[in-house]
Amino acid sequence: MTEPLVQTDRTKVRRLAERGSFDRALAHAIIDESYLVHVGFVVDGAPRVLPMTFGRDGDVVYLHGAVGNAMLRASAGAEVCATFTLLDGLVMARSAFHHSMNYRSVVLLGVAEKVEDEDEKRRAFDVIVDHVLPGRSQTARATNPSELRTTLVLKLAIDEGSAKERTGGAVDDEDDLDLPVWAGVIPLAVTPGPPEQDALQLGVPELAALTPPEPARPTSAGR
Repeated sequence: MTEPLVQTDRTKVRRLAERGSFDRALAHAIIDESYLVHVGFVVDGAPRVLPMTFGRDGDVVYLHGAVGNAMLRASAGAEVCATFTLLDGLVMARSAFHHSMNYRSVVLLGVAEKVEDEDEKRRAFDVIVDHVLPGRSQTARATNPSELRTTLVLKLAIDEGSAKERTGGAVDDEDDLDLPVWAGVIPLAVTPGPPEQDALQLGVPELAALTPPEPARPTSAGR
C-alpha cells in the first residue's frame, strides 16, 4: 500500500477541506499530467515564483537550469514551494459570486537538494526530457560533459504536500435557480497539434503525434 503524503500544519487543507487529498497516487498522476511547475523561493529576502519544466522519478521531482540561474542557486539547500495545476473547466454560475473553475492541483513543500552525482544528473536530464515526450531521451543526442558542467540540477522530495481538486457544475443559491442566466461548465484541455518538423531536416522520419497522458480521475465532488 502506498504511503500518503505527509500531513503537516502547513499542508492542511482548510478552505473547502473536502476537496483536499493526501493520496500519493493521485498526486503522482496530477504531477505527471502537468507540463509546468510554479516554484516559489526567496532571493535576497524577496519572494519570487517562476514557471519551470520538470521531471518526476518515483517520489522525486527534478528541476534544472543554468548554473547562474538565481532561482536555482537561491533554492539549493533552501525551503521551496512547488505547485502543479491542471485547469479542467470554467464554471459559469447564475450569480457572479458563485463562478468558479474545475481544477486539479498539488502543492509540495520541502528543501530542494542540489544534485552533485554525475550519473544522477544525467538521469535527471533524461527524466525531464521524457516527461515532455516519453522515450525522447533515447533518440536525442545525449548530454555532453560541457552541458553537464553548466547545468544545475535540484531535486525535491514528493513528501510533504497535498492535492486539491474541484469537479462538477455550478452551485448557485436556491433563490437564483430561476434566473434566466446560462449556467454550466466550459471544459478546457491541453490539446497537442500536429508536429511541425524543422525545415532544415532532410530524410528524418516525421514525429508521431503527441498523446497526452491519461487524466487523473477526480475523486471529490466540487461546490
